Amino acid sequence: MKNTKNVALIGMPAVGKSTVGVLLAKKMGFDFVDTDILIQAKEDQTLAQIIARQGLEQFLEIEKQHLLDIHCIRHVIATGGSVVYRPETMQHLAETCTIVYLAIDLDVLKTRLSDVITRGVAISPGKSIDDLYRERVPLYEKYADQVCHCKKQLPEQVAKKIIHFLSNDRT
Repeated sequence: MKNTKNVALIGMPAVGKSTVGVLLAKKMGFDFVDTDILIQAKEDQTLAQIIARQGLEQFLEIEKQHLLDIHCIRHVIATGGSVVYRPETMQHLAETCTIVYLAIDLDVLKTRLSDVITRGVAISPGKSIDDLYRERVPLYEKYADQVCHCKKQLPEQVAKKIIHFLSNDRT
């Protein structure tokens, strides 16, 4: 396992990347970056507005460019769920991060993720949450250094589990 300069959290929307990320950063003494918030601030629009106005492909390019501009040390980075669609972005994260996939079962996801449009989920028109799940899970697994199965655990429990993974990998 590589040395942890940063930790990047990947996974489906509503899995808890931001919530867990804040807790994890606090426990590790790291700073925290939420890439969805970063993109919204730099673009002066919500994710949903960017997708509606510019389309899914352009949104993914905007996301990629903002993530490629991230150069930091000792940060927990909560990424948007669509980050795995751009190999260049994942390569950039892999160079300085331990990438942790927060895995969630589809049935649990469906109880958490109801409105993909207003939330700004990068999903092709006509696709369902089931389709999105089947499409993304193999990508998350491909890029992850560690997989953290969240099940129905509380964010605090997930953060502790990740710290356990990271401390065991450093030895």
